[in-house]
Amino acid sequence: YGEQLSPGRLRRHMRFVFWGCAGVVCAFAVGFGFFAEHVSLLTQPANMRAADGIIVLTGGQSRIGAAIDLLKSGKGKRLLISGVNPHSGRRALRTVTGSDKQLFSCCVDIDHEAVDTIGNAEQSAKWVAEHDYGSVILVTNNYHMPRSLLEMHRLLPTASVEPYPVVNSRLDDGSWLTKPAAVRVLATEYVRYLAALGRGLIRIDPAPDGQRYVVSAAME
Repeated sequence: YGEQLSPGRLRRHMRFVFWGCAGVVCAFAVGFGFFAEHVSLLTQPANMRAADGIIVLTGGQSRIGAAIDLLKSGKGKRLLISGVNPHSGRRALRTVTGSDKQLFSCCVDIDHEAVDTIGNAEQSAKWVAEHDYGSVILVTNNYHMPRSLLEMHRLLPTASVEPYPVVNSRLDDGSWLTKPAAVRVLATEYVRYLAALGRGLIRIDPAPDGQRYVVSAAME
């Protein structure tokens, strides 16, 4: 039989578990506060510096329109629209965005493979390598920018990635605290950002001796 804990020792264990859980909750809440504050202060640069290419991640309102405007203004040589629905063709996408036919034909590439932010980064890395670009402008929504940058920097360690956050709803006035939908979006994105951070700290490699995997701390 296993050793039975005395009432006093059991209470100490329970207090340890309680304060441990309370500490995790407090750390999560504080981290979320910093994350939300950082996102709320992200704004579109007034004078965006030109780069070799422009990458826009689909999935949010006004992202593609902002990227097309950057391309028109000469802020990049080509534009990659990553994560486009496979059923959306080039012509339909150009019509929806109201883009110039000649500009769209010559300078816009479409990625149908990516289905999430990790896939966006993978396809973007291939595109950057194919064109030998040293700098890109990344266009996505403000709340999505921290995680997108994290994934991009992981796969494009030598390229300069300049953020161009698209702001659909103002967050810098603190009003998001009274909007359940905004809190839900920010909290969900914060959890995904933490997961991306954790994935960067743990690397899973094939084991050399025939075992399934070797898990080690990433040192990069």
